[in-house]
Amino acid sequence: MDMQHNARDAGAVELGDPWYDTVASGWGEDDTGGGSRRARPPAAADVYTEVHGSAAFQEVRRRYRRFVFPATTVFFLWYLAYVVAATTAPDLMGRPVVGALNVAMLAGLAQFATTFLLTWAYARHARLRRDRVALELRWVTQEMMRGHGR
Repeated sequence: MDMQHNARDAGAVELGDPWYDTVASGWGEDDTGGGSRRARPPAAADVYTEVHGSAAFQEVRRRYRRFVFPATTVFFLWYLAYVVAATTAPDLMGRPVVGALNVAMLAGLAQFATTFLLTWAYARHARLRRDRVALELRWVTQEMMRGHGR
């Protein structure tokens, strides 16, 4: 049996498919109490295209970009300044600060600290500014895939 994945057939699930689980998916369950089955859910491509065009999805993407692009730029410039200073100003980078600790070692440790700080800031931003809306979008998408929303 040749099983190739085709994006156009993503919404087509056969009842004989071994990956199909009626209990987990909710498909085929009777909502009306009668013997009739639900209408077939829409194709995944249609659902995701509709969600992609929604204002909520665009807002999540805008919030993501407003944090990630400036943060990435600042971090990259900070890293580039460290590398340029290490190669063009060895006297400055080799200047002792405290004991055997010099400017280059402090700047290198600051790179690690900046990485952890940026990771914390990203996680906090995601939690406070994007996660709730993204989870709501996920719920809406799943409901649409089951054929309930629109």
